[in-house]
Amino acid sequence: MLKRIPYPVLIVAALAGCASTGGPVVETGPRYVAEAASLENYRLSAGDKVRITVFGEQSLSGEYAVGSDGMVSMPLAGNVPADGESPKDLSDLIQARLADGYLRDPKVSVEVVSYRPFFILGEVGAPGQYPYASGMTVLNAVATAQGYTPRAEKKVVYIRRGGGAKEEAYRLTPDLRVLPGDTIRIGERFF
Repeated sequence: MLKRIPYPVLIVAALAGCASTGGPVVETGPRYVAEAASLENYRLSAGDKVRITVFGEQSLSGEYAVGSDGMVSMPLAGNVPADGESPKDLSDLIQARLADGYLRDPKVSVEVVSYRPFFILGEVGAPGQYPYASGMTVLNAVATAQGYTPRAEKKVVYIRRGGGAKEEAYRLTPDLRVLPGDTIRIGERFF
């Protein structure tokens, strides 16, 4: 004879299963600190756009995109590897290339004009790709994507770092930061 399980036990078991995120939920760390959004240690990647200024050389100065191959293509300097480099590192690389037979003592500066976009999927009104803005939080990203759907999970969010292989679960707070290239997934709640 089968033993019957009381309904309250079934409901508690079902709710416990729904609350599981499949792994630990991150509740502290650099994404929760406003200084993390300052991007002082920012590393360039495909999709970023930079302004390169070669002092005294208007024809070389301008805005350049970091290509899908991670390179910035520039007159005289050619294809300069930018993927994983800071803007300062990129200016040093370009300066070295231009000094190698093209210009005498070149001075180069690099600044980020626009950051690579972020992506938001799941239970939001308009999932898709959106431009990144400095200091952006996950709540700003959700608002950009026309808010939550009625079935959205509003306590935990899943973020995969640009170029990363796995997503991590984060406790959703007003301070949780988005970084350029992130993929944000808003899960579905069941109750």
